Amino acid sequence: MTPMIYEPWFARAEYEARLSRVQAELRAQGLDAMLAFLPETVTWVTGYFTRAYGTFQFAIIPAEGAPTLFARDVEEYYLDATCVFPDRVLWTDSDDRVQVAVDAITSRVGRAAAIGVEMGAWVLNAARWEAIRAALPGVRLVDCTDMVGTMKLIKSPAEIAWQRKAARAAEAGMQAAIDTALPGATEREMAAEICAAMIRAGSDLPGPGVMSSGERAYHLHGGYSDRVLARGDIVQIETTPNVRHYHARFMRPIRVAEASDADHRLAEALIDIQDRALAAVAPGVPATVPDAIYREGVLSAGLRETYTNKTFYSVGLMLQPNGGEPLEAHPGSEWSFQPGMVLHTYVLAQGFGMSETIVVSNTGVERLTTFPRQLFVSAS
Repeated sequence: MTPMIYEPWFARAEYEARLSRVQAELRAQGLDAMLAFLPETVTWVTGYFTRAYGTFQFAIIPAEGAPTLFARDVEEYYLDATCVFPDRVLWTDSDDRVQVAVDAITSRVGRAAAIGVEMGAWVLNAARWEAIRAALPGVRLVDCTDMVGTMKLIKSPAEIAWQRKAARAAEAGMQAAIDTALPGATEREMAAEICAAMIRAGSDLPGPGVMSSGERAYHLHGGYSDRVLARGDIVQIETTPNVRHYHARFMRPIRVAEASDADHRLAEALIDIQDRALAAVAPGVPATVPDAIYREGVLSAGLRETYTNKTFYSVGLMLQPNGGEPLEAHPGSEWSFQPGMVLHTYVLAQGFGMSETIVVSNTGVERLTTFPRQLFVSAS
């Protein structure tokens, strides 16, 4: 039976294995504990999920023993429903929440510990962190922002299963985009249909993701507006749903009602470049190899004058505002592909975008997004 969003998303054994990996790394670094402030870390290690993850909450993860969750008291239902570890400290709106936090930390790990901290977490504002640090003068604090993020780059089969479901929702959204990109329709009307399709197909957030038309189609990261579509417009669309907040996404170019032979040749050129780049991906292959195929292919074909954006980036468990995991391919990358990595890979030129979410297998790649690759022309 598929777990609901307010139940643990994985078997308890998977959470225990993740905790063991984190604790082994803490011991290897000579740390007594870590304070996990990144919402993705808290959810990945403990299972705890609430829509209010932007409030003051964190996990105290000791080098030995079970974690402690620190959260607002109104989240107790969600702690009980999703967290596989029982220890928690709750604060109320009338509390001095920093003092409650300091008391929770010292009661679990003492006042002379060495503690790793996710100092790069967006939820940890400077004023709050300075107050906590000042209240722990005997504690050695070490930045460990990337510790769990690095572990999360290799997905388990159960995680990839959620991403497969997200890919199906992405495809439902893309079909809705093609069906509604009609002359006279507004971007907002399109977005409503895309979001509805993705939610019905299982997405836990509506999206729609990157979406823009006309002049804005030539510039990445546009959002929908009240603009009315005209015949011949480009619609740049990337559907970005998630299931249990595990993401999959892809892009396809759309022309409204009509397209030229040159448009179709451009789409075919991008597909060919992407095919060659993906064919080069395999375990142990440096990220710079397919990255160079993308860049050289686009530039040698005269499709762009410069190519500065990344070509691959890792996707997985991501909570807004986070849009990607800390692994990207560019000419200076020093990492290699490994089995279990899930990445979004894309190529852009002249307002057309072609992308896929892929998983690295033992021999090469598998496309999680399997929607037809072509230039789509909507009905007139």
